[in-house]
Amino acid sequence: MQYLPNIVFAIVLIAGIGFFVKNVKKLARNIKLGKEVDVSDNKSQRWKNMAMIALGQSKMVRRPIAGFLHVVVYIGFIIINIEVLEIIIDGIFGTHRVGLKILPTSAYGFLIGAFEVLAVLVFVSVILFWIRRNIIRLQRFWKSEMTSWPKNDGNNILYFEMVLMTLFLVMNATDVHFQDLNSGNVISQFIEPWFSGLSNSTLHFIGRGAWWVHIIGILVFLNYLYYSKHLHILLAFPNTYYGKLQPKGQLNNLEAVTKEVKMMMDPNVDPFAAPPAGTENDVPAKFGASDVQDLSWVNLLNAYTCTECGRCTSECPANQTGKKLSPRKIMMDTRDRLEEVGKNIDTNKGEFKDDGKQLLDDYITREELWACTSCNACVEACPVSIDPLSIILDMRRYLVMEQSAAPTELNNMMTNIENNGAPWPYNQMDRLNWKND
Repeated sequence: MQYLPNIVFAIVLIAGIGFFVKNVKKLARNIKLGKEVDVSDNKSQRWKNMAMIALGQSKMVRRPIAGFLHVVVYIGFIIINIEVLEIIIDGIFGTHRVGLKILPTSAYGFLIGAFEVLAVLVFVSVILFWIRRNIIRLQRFWKSEMTSWPKNDGNNILYFEMVLMTLFLVMNATDVHFQDLNSGNVISQFIEPWFSGLSNSTLHFIGRGAWWVHIIGILVFLNYLYYSKHLHILLAFPNTYYGKLQPKGQLNNLEAVTKEVKMMMDPNVDPFAAPPAGTENDVPAKFGASDVQDLSWVNLLNAYTCTECGRCTSECPANQTGKKLSPRKIMMDTRDRLEEVGKNIDTNKGEFKDDGKQLLDDYITREELWACTSCNACVEACPVSIDPLSIILDMRRYLVMEQSAAPTELNNMMTNIENNGAPWPYNQMDRLNWKND
């Protein structure tokens, strides 16, 4: 019985980490369903972007209030969880505050004291976030795409963080030995009187209870991430590393189309030449994208990284003028469809079977796609380098190049360019007549 708590702890820890690893493998598989794209260029700039944007939160603080609160929660939550290392060692080996055996009392006290101060700052910041979301009700948190789950998900994480910070402080306040040291109990010394009059055995029971719920809560939180928008805690780093480096207004050209144009303009190319040996039966690649498998793996990584903060939608001129388009919804729909495809693969033992659905029309409407002005406001606003525009453009390419389903206005423009060399319906000979008016 002496080692029973250690055995139980090890089982809980292995189960929690094992389930997390299983979900990470599923996540990686789903992302790899996307098309291959080369993002191995300019590594120094990519590392710089990751350090500045993901680690340094440089784009978050453009909105000072939310940015400052987010930095506090981000730094506090990460640093406080260093304490988890001590909890894991104590849980496996049955020790108590092993840090006191490794570090001098003053150094250990300094660390725990800093953790307690950060815990209070995180708690206060989380309450302010909750007020902004539920009492002030900022408009971007209440758009039409923020249905029950996305709305509740944001609150669930806030509750998680409140509980974990509270448990950490209670754990310290009820630790008689730690309080007797009078080193590091910067905040917990003010909480300790709440438990005055209780016996040492009762304090020990409360402290151990808080300890167990705290570590189990962290493992539950870790595994909740896969189902939550807070997956960005982990994916913001690779997402900013693989983010677009080209100027935002520079659109990519389809390689197959570029090749055809070059062949048309090359007088040495035989237009009647037979295809290379072995490629006669190759199926031509689809132009654009109608489903998640047609997008690049970077697009799919973007979808999983989306924080659903709504900054993109709040900056979108189409959305501001009452159009149906919401860049946040584009990313949420992409992730939802990708999850649906992943479950299809799981059900069919590793093989995707056509379910009669696709991203286009079943999730994202054509009205949304054509409402986009390609202004890149959403890309500029995103705090973790997500690019909704690239998904929109790929889906519009599919509509135009595979289905010839461009809006009438665009068809008229393209016809004018073909016939008149300009988007306007004037003969080339009459193009300068305006100067005589």
